[in-house]
Amino acid sequence: MNAVEIEAAISELAPQPFDRQEFPFAFLAAFGNKDTTLKRLRTGNSNASDVPGGVLQRNHIHLAVCAPGTVGATLAALRDSPATTKAKARFILATDGQTLEAEDLAGGETIACAYSDFPGHFGFFLPLAGISTIEEIKDNPIDVKATGRLNKLYVELLNNNPDWATSERRHGMNHFMARLIFCFFAEDTDIFNGNGLFTQTVEQMSECDGANTHEVLEAIFRAMNIGPAERANARPRLPHWADGFPYVNGGLFSGSTDVPRFTRMARTYLLHAGGLNWRQINPDIFGSMIQAVADDEERGALGMHYTSVPNILKVLNPLFLDDLRAQLAEAGENERKLLNLRKRMARIRVFDPACGSGNFLVIAYKKMREIEAEINRRRGEPHWGSEIPLTNFRGIELRDFPAEIARLALIIAEFQCDVLYRGQKEALAEFLPLDAQNWIICGNALRLDWLSVCPSTGTGAKLVADDLFGMPLDQSEIDFKNEGGETYICGNPPYLGSTWQSKEQKNDLKAIFDHYTRNWKSLDYVAGWFMKAAEYAQHTTADAAFVSTNSICQGSIAPILWPTILATGSVIRFAHTSFKWTNLASHNAGVTVAIIGLSQAKSKKRYLFDLGDSGETLIRDAGNITPYLTTGESITVTSQQEALADLHDMSYGNKPVDGGHLLLSGDEVTALGLTSEQQARLIRRIYGSAEFIRGLARYCLWIEDRDLDEARGIRSIRQRIEGVRAVRLASRDKGANKMAARPHQFREMTTGLQHTIVVPSISSEERKYLPCGLLGESVVITNLSFGMYDAPLWNMALIASRLHLIWIATVCGRLETRYRYSNTLGWNTFPVPLLTEQNKTDLTRCAEDILLAREVHFPATIADLYDPDKMPENLRHAHEHNDEVLERIYIGRRFKNDSERLEKLFDLYTKMTAAKSKPRMPAKENKA
Repeated sequence: MNAVEIEAAISELAPQPFDRQEFPFAFLAAFGNKDTTLKRLRTGNSNASDVPGGVLQRNHIHLAVCAPGTVGATLAALRDSPATTKAKARFILATDGQTLEAEDLAGGETIACAYSDFPGHFGFFLPLAGISTIEEIKDNPIDVKATGRLNKLYVELLNNNPDWATSERRHGMNHFMARLIFCFFAEDTDIFNGNGLFTQTVEQMSECDGANTHEVLEAIFRAMNIGPAERANARPRLPHWADGFPYVNGGLFSGSTDVPRFTRMARTYLLHAGGLNWRQINPDIFGSMIQAVADDEERGALGMHYTSVPNILKVLNPLFLDDLRAQLAEAGENERKLLNLRKRMARIRVFDPACGSGNFLVIAYKKMREIEAEINRRRGEPHWGSEIPLTNFRGIELRDFPAEIARLALIIAEFQCDVLYRGQKEALAEFLPLDAQNWIICGNALRLDWLSVCPSTGTGAKLVADDLFGMPLDQSEIDFKNEGGETYICGNPPYLGSTWQSKEQKNDLKAIFDHYTRNWKSLDYVAGWFMKAAEYAQHTTADAAFVSTNSICQGSIAPILWPTILATGSVIRFAHTSFKWTNLASHNAGVTVAIIGLSQAKSKKRYLFDLGDSGETLIRDAGNITPYLTTGESITVTSQQEALADLHDMSYGNKPVDGGHLLLSGDEVTALGLTSEQQARLIRRIYGSAEFIRGLARYCLWIEDRDLDEARGIRSIRQRIEGVRAVRLASRDKGANKMAARPHQFREMTTGLQHTIVVPSISSEERKYLPCGLLGESVVITNLSFGMYDAPLWNMALIASRLHLIWIATVCGRLETRYRYSNTLGWNTFPVPLLTEQNKTDLTRCAEDILLAREVHFPATIADLYDPDKMPENLRHAHEHNDEVLERIYIGRRFKNDSERLEKLFDLYTKMTAAKSKPRMPAKENKA
């Protein structure tokens, strides 16, 4: 269940007659627990509560229904209960049907309220559904409630107005919803004369079955499009009950006033939505949530799109807000400096070219108004009108409904800021009519000219957009009055790896990158925004910062994208290294992202933001930030066919190309009917990534040419060989066709004479070390692993180190979030200092200690041993000793953190590649 569904379920539960026996199970059902789970709790099979009237759900909640007046005592009993501790319950809850108290044992927060009011605290309990809570949602649930009410209305209207669901009319439907949102907000904030004017008018003038509701709404909407001077002569005349609505327009109520037909249920949903207190709406939260309402594919994630303010500020603060606050602090009480800062802020443009419902723009606007209000307070002008125009907050959004909501969210934010900083009277006096200028553009940001949407300075730009808020496609010129102003580009564009891009999205990237590089096809979609920002900054004073998957700073993408961007003159001015960017989605672990800020101003200070071991953000001054988000020279790592350091060769394992005929399970080996001597010669154990990590038993036919005649004489093996031949002949791959001449063998036939060091090609990012191991001479590895045949064991010590994992995680890229190993990009480029024989001896001993520590726990698998929560202490110690020995070879001590590890590795890589590229001096001729 999502947050909106949970809020609705809790709101339905509270008004019902209190059932002492049923409440615990109804409460748990509201948070998505299945009937089978509830049944086990009812029967006591999984209910280990030791408190009378209690129900205990392991790892979640211990709740109890108690006698009237004993809620506090019952909550204390739940807190002191041994069962609560043993079951690791996060929440405790007690209620008598009149009051309700609860506590989050993890964070110490508590709630106490009347039983009927507990739906207002639903956000407190969202972790019960696996949903991360956000303070703004917990403290002000109106945004979730409003989203749920509007979603019900939207779905009901589409179900009963199928013509409005077509692509031709969907824009009209979305525009209608934007009008409703404005009306709900306006009636609760005195923008309309009379509190509740809109909802009360609809309730009084429409019939209960909803039959004429559309006519009532059409009249109200028409009234808000007619100015006071024209109302007397308006044809048809306005009904007297609609004449009380003010003139709004601003494009919001211009054009068609058509409204979809209402049913009784749709009318009820509308009135329920109007019954909420829209004065409390938070435009950045609500806008983000409501954008899913109009998207059929995203509606299942309703209410999950909200990005917390702290995450947004990770972009906006270092981009420009920190600088404004620093200038404010420097100005002190100096009126001239304060005035200069206010004038500077009035010329700042904030531009989000993937704005969605506008939450980055709204947060930027609200924070700037906060600074401006402090300037006005210090200057003794607290009621001074804002000089920060909404038209300086520009956006591009592909879909029309989020674009409409973005503009509406900014309008609401402006009014709320005016009320907060200037007072209700001044805010109302200047609010209506709305400004008709359009500053949120609906279109494809990678195809539009950003200078036409957010011009560099002064006038002369025309905005070309779809019909948004009634604006014509070709607008008149707009005077932005910001000659010499700064532009800050920000946002969270769509990521989309190359595999998931549509043909149209591929063409978007082609249009941007094709004249820079022919290798653009492997780029993530978000790369287009970085490149457009770098190009834009060549024509105007602009800095940019985007949230991006960290893949653009890794693997094969980094050497394609970043030399192209840096060639424009942009540098990385600041960056947040990898962290989880989460939303409210249930059980969402969050995508791993980075925040990267670009600037053409090379004189500005540069900062790296890292997460410390305890989760705090560490800020480091950086002379230069590399494409891998480290400090040092801006180099990129490219594949090498030979190792930079004196390392053993690593190659892919053996590829079968067999249609499965050469591979066997244990039962299939038995079914071949071989003698033990034949089995020893013709069958071998085979390992890919899964077999090595999870300990799976798999076998293969391994037939040397000298054994072919004997093998073909065995009918069961001959059938498998012929099956391989048929598969290879039928292949479209010419290489496979040629291999049909030797169908008894893999494409490669490589094994170690003594042993093989194996490295899986894909492994979990949760592990602290890369899985690797030592296999005997009689085993085969597949192309899903890499092999080092008869390599000295000290090579394994390098692979098993934290240093090597950090290098692989950075330069090799990932499959989803898992590590993707590469021999040419990861091993061959791995910078290792010149090792002495003693170094190699020490590392060999370290590798042996790791293998011996594993052996103690036989038959535990690699997956078992390297589970981050269950790693055996002796194995952990062996790895830590290996890290210490290796890191002392690099710098004479342990590294402080992964950032320091990467910086040293890149520094050494730069020196080693430079040394490799130097031409060798010709040998001197020996003279007699």
